[in-house]
Amino acid sequence: MHGSFPELGSGESGEGGQGATPVGIRSTRRGRGVKHQHRMPFGAELVPDGVRFRLWAPKAREVAVALPDAIHATGGQPLYPMQRAEGGWFALTTGAAKAGSRYQFAVGNLLVPDPASRHQPDDVHGPSMVIDPGAYDWSQVAWRGRPWEEIVIYELHVGTFGETGDFAGVERHLDHLAALGVTALELLPIADFPGARNWGYDGVLLYAPDSRYGTPDDLKRLVEACHARGLCLFLDVVYNHFGPDGNYLSVYAPSFFTSRHETPWGAAINFDGADSRTVRDFYIENALYWLEEFQLDGLRFDAVHAIVDDGVPNILAEIAETVRRRIPPSRHVHLILENDRNQAHLLSRREGARGDAVPLYTAQWNDDVHHALRVVTSGQTGGYYADYADAPAAHLGRALAEGFAYQGESSRHRGGERRGEPSTRLPPTAFVSFIQNHDQVGNDAFGRRLQHLAPPPAVRAAAATYLLAPQIPLLFQGEEWGADRPFAFFCDFGAELGEAVRNGRRREFARFPEFADARRREEIPDPTAPATFEAARLDWSRIAQPPHAEWLRFYRELLVLRARTIVPRLPGIGGQAGSYRVLGDKAVEVRWTLADGAQLTLLANYGAAAIERRAAPVPGAVIFTTHPGGENPPLLLPYSVTFFLAEPSAA
Repeated sequence: MHGSFPELGSGESGEGGQGATPVGIRSTRRGRGVKHQHRMPFGAELVPDGVRFRLWAPKAREVAVALPDAIHATGGQPLYPMQRAEGGWFALTTGAAKAGSRYQFAVGNLLVPDPASRHQPDDVHGPSMVIDPGAYDWSQVAWRGRPWEEIVIYELHVGTFGETGDFAGVERHLDHLAALGVTALELLPIADFPGARNWGYDGVLLYAPDSRYGTPDDLKRLVEACHARGLCLFLDVVYNHFGPDGNYLSVYAPSFFTSRHETPWGAAINFDGADSRTVRDFYIENALYWLEEFQLDGLRFDAVHAIVDDGVPNILAEIAETVRRRIPPSRHVHLILENDRNQAHLLSRREGARGDAVPLYTAQWNDDVHHALRVVTSGQTGGYYADYADAPAAHLGRALAEGFAYQGESSRHRGGERRGEPSTRLPPTAFVSFIQNHDQVGNDAFGRRLQHLAPPPAVRAAAATYLLAPQIPLLFQGEEWGADRPFAFFCDFGAELGEAVRNGRRREFARFPEFADARRREEIPDPTAPATFEAARLDWSRIAQPPHAEWLRFYRELLVLRARTIVPRLPGIGGQAGSYRVLGDKAVEVRWTLADGAQLTLLANYGAAAIERRAAPVPGAVIFTTHPGGENPPLLLPYSVTFFLAEPSAA
């Protein structure tokens, strides 16, 4: 309970007020299994007398609960007036509603969904549904998650990953993922979005899994199916904006937003102005909701550089501190950032702490590794790749050895703005590396994957680099078998908004020389067309065909090697573990001292020409090479990667 939910009138159950019993997790044994429920201080909660409804609507004069399923003598939709309380809150407890009841809030003449709805069976503009979290029997009682050092993440989009485009479709391929060697799934955002298809970043009802993917219980079944196979399940959450269609908060709670700050999507979320306590609690409760009621193993926080908060503590710190305080230490729960600012202080470690025992955030997506690898493998230098074009091997070496390539240096792409903080004191495991993800594939105008932009030997070299380095690896759906389906941006908006999105997408690429011609821009896939979504769906019938089977074998072998040789040496690894040396424009040598004192060395040449290496032989035994027989060569062959491991005594 965070202090913004006052005592309500005598018609209320009394939960959540000052001095009242705090809201939060309730785990009980009842019936056949364990029950997990996050008791929310707003929305619809089952109580002994029926259902308790709460809505924060400071601009509204009157609010009522509409129950379209209830029997009404006049044949109209019954309205149940809510009691106004201090601070802009409205509340009602009524026996006319129960689990499964559909409801809306009547604000003036407008019917709106519950912003804390657990389920939206009829999309974002329709009624919400009362859900009983205690109706689900959890069978995975002993699961406590996995230590961070063991994590290999697999990012997927529920709607395009499986054949059926839902949670059940993901479950059908869990055995494949377990056999691959990944240990965690990361779902792109599932918060209810408008229409039938969306990347997930246009969600407007943050507590409701999109009904096209399934019910809340369907998501819980997926969680349990993952845990039964030793797989963690993470969720991408978006706390920097709402989507453009279906968010009614500005109508009855305009102070949820602020014009004092701007974001790429317009007015910012009000995290630091008047009424911001209620807004902050809405997001803190959301993080706890996913971790407690759904027993998720971690959250990935989207684009936190777009969250503007001048308050103390910053909302990012308060979310993390609350999660660390509320989740028992017996559970491994991981919090991951996407943060273009490269703010190393959010990843700080306690002295001697392992990956799980962190004050705030476990790790950050490391765009610097991706961008440098993209430049050395594909030769791309436009857009944000310009920041890596001058010395790609140096940027890559620094990112692999020290964490960030940009640790306070000026960014040409950002007009000379300084970017990042020193990161050498952080362990390699504070960073998540990748060569594909939804952003980096989708940021291409046609949604092309790396294998469409770089030769296969270069892609193999990049894959071996990030899968065996001490940073935490992340794969994007289908990457492991060289899936060639694109992943261009897609959505399903109405005609007017859809036209604006379509034109905006094409304007976005007009500044690139290859799209200077308007006719060329017309070839960019229409985000609103069903065909763009269908093209992104994985074709699982091809996984056993060449060359996909060979790619899958390659990835499996690398992940087996990582689990057997690298992972056991990561717990306890400290900062300043890496060093690097540039060997050529596209060649680098990186060394890491692992937790047990062993030394891991990477020799890599991502270019098409051989590179002469004038140095003493690398200590240790070869544990992987793309070119067998070339150990400690005087020449680094084209597209070659070799990893050496020297045991502590030899190192």
